[in-house]
Amino acid sequence: MLGGIFETNKIKEKIQTFDKKIAQENFWKDKLLAQKILKEKNFFENVIENYNSTVNEIDNLDQLLALAIKENDIAVIKDCERKTDLLLKQIKKTEVLCFLSEENDHLNTYLEIHAGAGGTESQDWAQMLRRMYSKWVEKKKCKFEMISEHKGDEAGIKSSILKITGPYMYGWLKSESGVHRLVRISPFDSGARRHTSFASVWVYPVVDDSIKIDIQEKDIRVDTYRSSGAGGQHVNTTDSAVRITHLPTNIVVQCQNERSQHKNKETCFNMLKARLYKYEIQKKERASESIAKSKTDIGWGHQIRSYVLQPYQLVKDLRNNLENTDPESVLDGDIDGFLEAALYEKKSKGN
Repeated sequence: MLGGIFETNKIKEKIQTFDKKIAQENFWKDKLLAQKILKEKNFFENVIENYNSTVNEIDNLDQLLALAIKENDIAVIKDCERKTDLLLKQIKKTEVLCFLSEENDHLNTYLEIHAGAGGTESQDWAQMLRRMYSKWVEKKKCKFEMISEHKGDEAGIKSSILKITGPYMYGWLKSESGVHRLVRISPFDSGARRHTSFASVWVYPVVDDSIKIDIQEKDIRVDTYRSSGAGGQHVNTTDSAVRITHLPTNIVVQCQNERSQHKNKETCFNMLKARLYKYEIQKKERASESIAKSKTDIGWGHQIRSYVLQPYQLVKDLRNNLENTDPESVLDGDIDGFLEAALYEKKSKGN
């Protein structure tokens, strides 16, 4: 079962390629690149180790099951069935690890959430999504940092930017870019009517120091403004928040999480590098136009997932039709099933 996966992904060939690079005399000339290669080699070696361990367990289980059937030992047969289920789950995890093998999958990631039209309803939905991703990050024992956030007029948030740090965070979350739709009985409607809300999610990798991005001073405009918190209250009385506009691409980044304008400006430049890197990748893939449209047009035509809380309960991914009838658990961060399905779908299409 696993052989085809490893043949397709050429895991062992990748490790051999890394070994050849490591053996070169000038390998440590670029320390950042060397560390990146060692990290990726370690990742693929772990995949192989998981594969070998699973194969050994399957062999042992086959022998035990054959003996149990011969002796008609029902208890052992049931135990073998239970262990088989566990092995199948392990196989799936190994498959997913294979799929996290693209060039930028190992990087940390930025995740932006923007409320769609609809005022308080959509702004509350945007905050629910931010909580969902935050819970997922915590379950993965990873970390997130709030880069920027704009509170809603009455409740929720208009937008939020998270920096998520951990192994293969971009690889895991890159498929979440798109529009997410919520259907529920509104807690803000005195008539208890059903409302549909939209929010968009935008995921792009954090550029590490091994990736060189050249930003010309003439190509940017830097604006400063006062940071604001909940209810419009100022976090401080200085213009510490920073917004940078990249004029050739019209890409805008902003940060207000620090009291220091200098630190916010540094964060903005790192975000801009990440956005420009993503922009260049999209140009090569000829996908920039469709992705930019999905970010700006938050409505019916660009949905990737639907979350229905009333009159029935269902979360459905509109790309692969995967369904979950427990929206509460999904909104509490149990989204691995959707993330894994997206990875499977991407590989099945050869992307």
